[in-house]
Amino acid sequence: MFKQPEDTAETLPPALTNLSKTAVAGAQPHVQPTFGFLFDIDGVLVRGKTPIPAAKVAFQKLVNSQGHFLVPVVFVTNAGNCLRQKKADQLSHILGVPISQDQVMLSHSPLRMFKRYHDKCVLVSGQGPLLDIANCLGFCRPITIDMLREMYPLLDMVDHDRRPKILHSPAVDLPKIEAVVLFGEPIRWETNLQLIIDVLLTSGYPGNPYHHAKYPHIPVLACNMDLMWVAEAQSPRFGHGTFMVCLENIYKKITGKELKYEALMGKPSELTYHYAEYLIRTQAAERQWKKPIQSLYAIGDNLMTDIYGANLYNRYLEEKNSRRGSKARVQAKVAAGTRSTTVSQDDEISNTWESELASATATSCRSILVCTGVYNPHAEVSPETGESVTETVFHGHRDFRFDPALIEPDHIVPDVAAAVDLIFQLENFAPN
Repeated sequence: MFKQPEDTAETLPPALTNLSKTAVAGAQPHVQPTFGFLFDIDGVLVRGKTPIPAAKVAFQKLVNSQGHFLVPVVFVTNAGNCLRQKKADQLSHILGVPISQDQVMLSHSPLRMFKRYHDKCVLVSGQGPLLDIANCLGFCRPITIDMLREMYPLLDMVDHDRRPKILHSPAVDLPKIEAVVLFGEPIRWETNLQLIIDVLLTSGYPGNPYHHAKYPHIPVLACNMDLMWVAEAQSPRFGHGTFMVCLENIYKKITGKELKYEALMGKPSELTYHYAEYLIRTQAAERQWKKPIQSLYAIGDNLMTDIYGANLYNRYLEEKNSRRGSKARVQAKVAAGTRSTTVSQDDEISNTWESELASATATSCRSILVCTGVYNPHAEVSPETGESVTETVFHGHRDFRFDPALIEPDHIVPDVAAAVDLIFQLENFAPN
């Protein structure tokens, strides 16, 4: 079936801080790479706050004696409850090598491209410094669930102890909420579920009665679809994908209609991998490497997000390159006068996010599964049952079709150190 082969509160030391700012821009290796690494974090490098021993070993192989990376590296995580710099600082301490914030991609990072929402009043859900995160992404008028609750105290009634003692109407009318942004799992699920439903069913005016609701509802942009994730506990924990399942089912139960998403970000979304490739290309350009990055290697622990996403993006790259080849053949025939036809409009028009970042240049994205996180090789269904992992329950998001081929990793390795060794071997890469 398969092809076998968080938070630290410390302050960065001055030397490491200075290195982290130039981690990507150091001296060039003698051999210029034509590939890049996409590392998941939870389950690959850490379990909760505990580093996985192989992680530090792996990253000592990826930097030179000055701490400069020999290969483009991006950390692609579905976490999103902090700023990139904080995550970069955490990774620097964990891995013992300087990490720049420009090497960190959180689940919400692609929201930078959705500029048409940046000047609108948006409701943001999640935890951590939500307003700071939203502002850094470009949103000018974000409103948190707590802010909405303070303005409309009668809406949050599930917890009897938090119900207002004195009933009153809101003193200030809130401007229309024009979109909902789901950054990650919140702390008080009942409050967030209730108020998000209120906003959706009132077309952005949560103080109004439900009967003014329109369908389709106002746009919803969601980050991080992980149903579960691995921390120090022996079994996986609920992720933001579980919160989304609750929200979708509550909306459908009340309205009889499907909750729609304007965009889904985080693994396994193609949008996320396209943005990650853009960051890889940016690193290569800063190092003035002339050879294009052709291969991406995505290392993860979750079949339904890391492996599914890498394989889905690989399929996208294959189809794109195939279309590009067909387009070139058609144009060649036209130029030669052997065929009087034109390239179709569909081939000329790219998706908004493609044109925002420029077209992908990689030709492949290979998936490598490690056994230190969600995936447990010893928990597979026994051969006597005649079943396989491709017949298990699909933990991916509702809007992603289950395709057994997409959860087949290209390689399975014990840990991230073995993954780095394998990739160097596959690429015949031996930096001095």
